[in-house]
Amino acid sequence: MGLRETPKFTIVRALGLLRTALLDSGADLVAGGLLERADDVVHLRLDELDGDAGGWVGLVAERRLALDREARRHLVPRVVLGDGRTFYAGLGAPNDDPADGDTADGDTADGDTAGELRGSPVSPGRAEGLVRVVRDPGSERLHPGEVLVCAGTDPAWTPLFLTAAGLVTEVGGMLTHGSVVAREYGIPAVVGVHEATTRLRTGQRIRLDGGSGVIETLGALGSTDAYDDDACDDDICDDDTGQGPVDEGAGPGAPGT
Repeated sequence: MGLRETPKFTIVRALGLLRTALLDSGADLVAGGLLERADDVVHLRLDELDGDAGGWVGLVAERRLALDREARRHLVPRVVLGDGRTFYAGLGAPNDDPADGDTADGDTADGDTAGELRGSPVSPGRAEGLVRVVRDPGSERLHPGEVLVCAGTDPAWTPLFLTAAGLVTEVGGMLTHGSVVAREYGIPAVVGVHEATTRLRTGQRIRLDGGSGVIETLGALGSTDAYDDDACDDDICDDDTGQGPVDEGAGPGAPGT
């Protein structure tokens, strides 16, 4: 495992050094009145940096606007084909195609029943807890025993797995990041759940089965008191909130086992 991770570690470390040098150069450009912020430099291509500096500010503003727009995108394609076609619907998608404008408010989802959602089972075990819908792992917290619900994960999300009772994502398969890490940590996980981040809400109690792919909704929203960040310190949360997982046949346990 250590040997396998060494190349990745080396590359990431080198990129960090390059980024530091690039930001230092950006600070020099700010001092010269060519950019407004040091990190503006990362929005410019190498050929543009070699060209006329007069258009830099406009290019950066345009690209920051596009980046902000993408950051607000909550719907992530589940599948993107090589020809550019995208498919958003996960397991349990509505019977009617929303693009046709025919989907009625009362339509159920294929494979779903009242009080249940379905997805792909990718990490065995069962867990019960309160939902925490997270869109930004860098600014949002996950308390011990909560079920992490998100569009998808990448390595930046890994610290949240330490406290999660379970994982539910809108995209993914057996070999995607969240699925692999969930199995390493012994966390039940169900992925490919259609519109999970909008159909499930923070504070809602659910029970998920990582062996069958079934997610049961167990009632209305939980007490908002359980979600007061000041009520929990960094490592310990009040057991009375009822956020503890039901560990029935969870995976192998600690990472790397």
